[in-house]
Amino acid sequence: MRQLAHRLDRLGTETAFSVAQAAAAWKAQGNRVYPFHLGDINIPTAPHIVEAMNRAIADGYTGYCPGPGIPQLREALAEDIGSRRGIGLTPDNIVVMPGGKPVITKFLQAVMNPGQEVLYPNPGFPIYESQIEYLGGTSVPYRYLPTESGFAIDLDQVRASITPHTVAIIYNDLQNPISAESTAAEREAVAQLAQEHNLWVLSDEAYFETRYEGVSNSIASLPGMAERTVILYTFSKKFAMTGSRLGCAVAPPEIAKVLSTLNTNDESCTTHYVQWAGIEALRGPQEPVQQMLDVLRERRDAACELVNATPGMHVAVPHSTFYLFPDVTAAMERMGCTEVGDFATAALQQTGVSFCTREHFGRRQPGEERQYIRLAYSGIDVDDIRVGLDRLRQWIESA
Repeated sequence: MRQLAHRLDRLGTETAFSVAQAAAAWKAQGNRVYPFHLGDINIPTAPHIVEAMNRAIADGYTGYCPGPGIPQLREALAEDIGSRRGIGLTPDNIVVMPGGKPVITKFLQAVMNPGQEVLYPNPGFPIYESQIEYLGGTSVPYRYLPTESGFAIDLDQVRASITPHTVAIIYNDLQNPISAESTAAEREAVAQLAQEHNLWVLSDEAYFETRYEGVSNSIASLPGMAERTVILYTFSKKFAMTGSRLGCAVAPPEIAKVLSTLNTNDESCTTHYVQWAGIEALRGPQEPVQQMLDVLRERRDAACELVNATPGMHVAVPHSTFYLFPDVTAAMERMGCTEVGDFATAALQQTGVSFCTREHFGRRQPGEERQYIRLAYSGIDVDDIRVGLDRLRQWIESA
């Protein structure tokens, strides 16, 4: 058999999809499944956005278009993203991409040489670790510490992890999977470290506007940060456009030019007619955005109530994203489980509740003793949340 490239050994994946396969197999056997595993959204894209996409197809916007995106969308993105973050942007700062995920890869291609180090959150979105290592870099994880209100970055660990080989830090405020949100002091501390050590910053802001209380803030708006920060922006979460694959990088112009060239090399351009839908999403009626947030808030509240009513499980109520990351250490002990993967399998087979675990979001770090699972409530209706999590509660109570 012919050999494949050695770098494939370093390529990871988004492991939530493997949980989805296990849940689908269990469902195919005739079992009921309550899907908390995948951060997809079971709320349709708003009709006016779909109509704009269909209209663009009918009008013939089905061919190639500029690599960095059509000018009209780049202008709309610069205006919207800049105004919401209090920073001045022009279309030269915007590079449209097929979703937010390509921003991670192209950022690393632009700023990291093989052998250089990149700090990334762990637990965190698994594609960070996968792409750093696939591209020949050294992935350096930093952890979060549990607090009464959720989780906080271990800033001492971040400081201790920076070396002369460190070139960048990936920072995910409003974080997947743990829903952590930085305080102003924490955000400023990360910014100070980036400036002290001359680091690039990838600010993953996929959930910037998926929030139920408070106001989001971007690290790029802090003094001295705009020129060293690339923002990951996506239409997937805010506008329920996960399958449309539309996002962008917000970058200093010199990096934006590099990202645009990478676009041309990788996919030529982002789908033309989808970009016209993006313009309508940004400039059209915004009521569907608020309506979706109202639905998600109801789901969050129901899920938090039931999780915290379950013996051995606890979670702080997050103000953003659509994930819960409860501590299940005591619940696992009650069930006689030592491995969180075994706990997840037993839960699926005994209750139908399907979820990811801490192990799906990066390699466990030394000293981690607590056990966690991730519950995504974006793809499950509130009535099924109540039924599923109540079945989980009864199962654990009966042990």
